[in-house]
Amino acid sequence: MSGAADSDGVTVYYDGACPLCRAELAHYTRRDREGRLTLVDVSKEGANLPEGLAPEEARARFHVADGAGRLASGAAAFALLWRQIPGWKWAGKLARVPGVLPMLELTYRGFLKLRPAIVKTFTQIQARRRKT
Repeated sequence: MSGAADSDGVTVYYDGACPLCRAELAHYTRRDREGRLTLVDVSKEGANLPEGLAPEEARARFHVADGAGRLASGAAAFALLWRQIPGWKWAGKLARVPGVLPMLELTYRGFLKLRPAIVKTFTQIQARRRKT
């Protein structure tokens, strides 16, 4: 997925029920000055998902569709997203270096195992910040 597909913008399928996911997407959205991101909160009932992407699968892993509708998940989805965002394009390009994307995918899978604990800690930190 390179070239013209990168310039068409992307549709990001994210878990809006996850506070960590919301915070991360808010960061990317603030940097998206060209309006290249279309966000779909997969935690909402009736979310418009692409054919073949079940709601539970969409909540369990990060997914991004390019301008041609090709769906990527996990590290490949992040790389596709990064290539759209000023300040992150370098990471998307780095992911194209042979061997880098498989390493990113392994890291992402490790993160998924830790995600519940990370979200819990993130939520606790956010709650403490609101109290001060």
